[in-house]
Amino acid sequence: MNYSYNGKTAIKDPEKRITLENAYQYCRQISQHHAKTFYLATLFLPKRQQNPIFAIYALLRTVDDLVDMAEEKLTNGQITKEEIQRLLEGWKSRLKACYAGESVNDPILMAWQDTLKSFPIPIEYPLDLMDGVAMDIVFKPFETFDELYVYCYKVASVVGLMTSEIFGYRDKQALQHAIELGIAMQLTNILRDVGEDVDRGRIYLPLEDLRRFNYSEEEFMKKTNNENFRNLIKFQIERARGYYRSSEKGIPMLEKRSRFAVGISSINYCNILNAIEKNGYDVFSKRAYRSFYQKIRTIPFVWYKTRIAS
Repeated sequence: MNYSYNGKTAIKDPEKRITLENAYQYCRQISQHHAKTFYLATLFLPKRQQNPIFAIYALLRTVDDLVDMAEEKLTNGQITKEEIQRLLEGWKSRLKACYAGESVNDPILMAWQDTLKSFPIPIEYPLDLMDGVAMDIVFKPFETFDELYVYCYKVASVVGLMTSEIFGYRDKQALQHAIELGIAMQLTNILRDVGEDVDRGRIYLPLEDLRRFNYSEEEFMKKTNNENFRNLIKFQIERARGYYRSSEKGIPMLEKRSRFAVGISSINYCNILNAIEKNGYDVFSKRAYRSFYQKIRTIPFVWYKTRIAS
């Protein structure tokens, strides 16, 4: 195999050209390594749809890793903001070349180019994704939920829009529900990762919500877990659940063979919110998660629910 995944980077043999089979296997390894819930859901898709989904996630993860690594170097003075921007622009240029049908010898872009032969994913979606992760380079707290919504749309909802083209749908309204599911999942990510983000000096929750619950930024950064904070987190959980509930309307609009995978992914992500509640809303010192056993326990319910969907 010309490329292998070691958890961070691709190892390339410059003497040989990568095969399409190797390219998809590389994308699959990235998904399996980083996204357990996502990977589990994808395994329930028909084989024809699995590889393109892995290609989408691999691009998302690789660009995200690039930004994370660049952020660390920026903090240590090893790179400038301008250099980071050039790295992202380089990815955008290669992606545009991929869409133009030019020859590529990168596993992710090779998988993308093959995917585009069967699935019409607009280039605006992956470009929006890159713009979204770039917002983390020089992080600025979100004053309002509307500002956070834009971030969630770019880093998560566009993924739902891309995968919808692979899942297939009979009603374009399904795309709006895909956007909602992306918002719900990213809000869940933010709640799950509150403690880690504070350690990085960041607050992703809207500052207007902190004020609404009389909870200061200083208390947040000190990880003060009081009644006001718990009420703040309860509010965020209900907001996320509202998006999950609305997004469920889109599942029956998908092709039947895709509904189960989307349903599994949605319910297992939504159940992270239950785990936060069971942890007493302590997102500072306890990272909410779902065990593999808990995830597979949802299979019969989701199977029945998606089978009877109209």
